[in-house]
Amino acid sequence: MANTKADDGENEFDHAVETAVVTGAAGSVGSWVTDRLADDGVEVVGLDLNLPEGTRSNAHFRSVDLTEQGPTWETIHEIDPDAVIHCAAISGPLDDPGTRVYENNVMSTYNTLVAAGRADAEVVWTSSQAVYGPLFAAEPWVPDDLPIDEGTELRPEDPYGTSNAAGEEIAAMVARRYGVSVTTLRPTSIYTPGEYRARPQREGFDLSSAELSGNFWSYVDVRDVARMAEAALAADLPGHEVFCCTADENHLGHPTAELIEATGHDLPADHGLSGDESAFSNAKAEELLGWEPAVSWRGVEEETSSHPEWL
Repeated sequence: MANTKADDGENEFDHAVETAVVTGAAGSVGSWVTDRLADDGVEVVGLDLNLPEGTRSNAHFRSVDLTEQGPTWETIHEIDPDAVIHCAAISGPLDDPGTRVYENNVMSTYNTLVAAGRADAEVVWTSSQAVYGPLFAAEPWVPDDLPIDEGTELRPEDPYGTSNAAGEEIAAMVARRYGVSVTTLRPTSIYTPGEYRARPQREGFDLSSAELSGNFWSYVDVRDVARMAEAALAADLPGHEVFCCTADENHLGHPTAELIEATGHDLPADHGLSGDESAFSNAKAEELLGWEPAVSWRGVEEETSSHPEWL
């Protein structure tokens, strides 16, 4: 791992992006992406239903309902950005009706990505590990191969995962039709500073009574998600590329294979899991983007702030 500190040093962004649109800019992921790009000197226009109360240098905000095609297309056409980073979504499928989750996520992704393609803007957007299926599944199950990577079959079992799978088809279509670079990020469960204490307490974890976690206890820090979005813009890869976005290790500190077996589930015969490494592979991101996770739960559990200071 690169390091275990929340501050991963100076930004190393090196790409001709002067203006970027960030959707969901007041949300838990979009706000950190906005923060990082603004630190890079990029002029950020943040789109969200709710405008932030604070102000941020190099950033200003507009209230837009991304499920409405007209306002979304008009806004992105007017801004004419070099890049669009789409982070807006309903990500709590257990808190909203499935129809609302699916319709909101698919329509907002379609409207935003097509508008970006028409503006000849580079695109990065956040899908989810939920496209693989075990997360929010009706019954717990383990994929045929571990660790999970970008080639693992997509088998979503819920409206949220299915909306992201549909979004990935939209992403591929936009790359083909408009000839722009489109990068899909598939984060595992995203932790933000200050949330780590609220996660399952490792000290009280009982392996003998453990139940299978749909994310296989994998996670990624929100600042590392923002760093991957930044790395994708810098790489400017042609066509549509997909990357798993995960920390190197699970958040319990136990061997991952041992955790899965303890829940009564069989491991693939030739699995490649070693120690507490994540059940999701970030090897492709390291190879093509030069990205490695910089933040581990081991170094940031005492943090208390959950949002950028300006939010």
